[in-house]
Amino acid sequence: MTQIRVLVVDDSALVRRLVRTALQQAADIEVAGVARDGVEAVRMVDELRPDVVTLDIEMPNLDGLGALTQIREKHARLPVIMFSTLTERGATATLDALSRGASDYVTKPSNTGQIADGIAAIRDQLVPRIRALAGIRKLTPGVGGGRPVVRRERALPPATPVSALLIGCSTGGPDALARLLPQLPADLGVPVLVVQHMPPVFTAMLAQRLDKASALTVREAADGDDVRPGEVLIAPGDFHLRLRRTALGARVVLDQGPQENFCRPAVDVLFRSALEVYGGGALATVLTGMGQDGLAGARELAAAGARIVVQDEESSVVWGMPGAVAGAGLADDVLPLERLAERISATVRRSRTAAV
Repeated sequence: MTQIRVLVVDDSALVRRLVRTALQQAADIEVAGVARDGVEAVRMVDELRPDVVTLDIEMPNLDGLGALTQIREKHARLPVIMFSTLTERGATATLDALSRGASDYVTKPSNTGQIADGIAAIRDQLVPRIRALAGIRKLTPGVGGGRPVVRRERALPPATPVSALLIGCSTGGPDALARLLPQLPADLGVPVLVVQHMPPVFTAMLAQRLDKASALTVREAADGDDVRPGEVLIAPGDFHLRLRRTALGARVVLDQGPQENFCRPAVDVLFRSALEVYGGGALATVLTGMGQDGLAGARELAAAGARIVVQDEESSVVWGMPGAVAGAGLADDVLPLERLAERISATVRRSRTAAV
């Protein structure tokens, strides 16, 4: 069995012990080394050449952001997973790290006094991410795994005008959204609903950042919000975002129903509820992300005639979610991230012109 070698970086001896214990429970993961601050981390990356780094944000001598910057100067493709606190300060630092090239993040257990619970929480968050990110790196550089792409075939162009844009994403999603949403025009003319797998606090901070950079208004969704053209509503962490039809269009319904695909919010929940409101008038976009959340919902949307566009493998951090949709033959287009905004805008514009 090929071992995935991980460098663990944290200034807390307790956290280092928890992370090491959690990772040692996975037969395919080896802790290659531990570092107590960013200075040690940068040196040990060069010496040990790990497959993945877990990197604390707040550390003495050189913090996680500084260490990440130095690591990226020499190791552009090395997967780095940030280890963050579930606070506004932690969310801000994490989003800064993602914008500087971090691959993903996990949140620290809130109560490390319960050792067994802390180890389990770390294991459940870290191990799948390490496997996904290391798997990509061990393949041909720049290629996520060679999953076959099957494009949908339509006998005739769809006549239904686009009424809403739906976006689902996970690993790598914050950066993808930061590059996609600012390219969408202020006169897009349809509402935008987003599910990004993130915890509470983080989604609010993400919405604030995206709002500052975008021509569209971006904010975290609230229960009872009316869905309006020109607004981007992001599902809040730990809440599913559903849509309910109203006399004037649609309204947001938030709930904490069971997780789907181990997620809350879940993309499938949004896609299914949007189908009930918009039918074939939805335009679904699936961006980079681990797992296959969105696949089941995309299948239902496709059957109703909705258009589906996904991010391609080369530009994705993890081609799990978009790859699942593409591999199932549900995507109308599989495009690099930098081409998605143009395609979305053109699809909305053409659909409305054709319907006149």
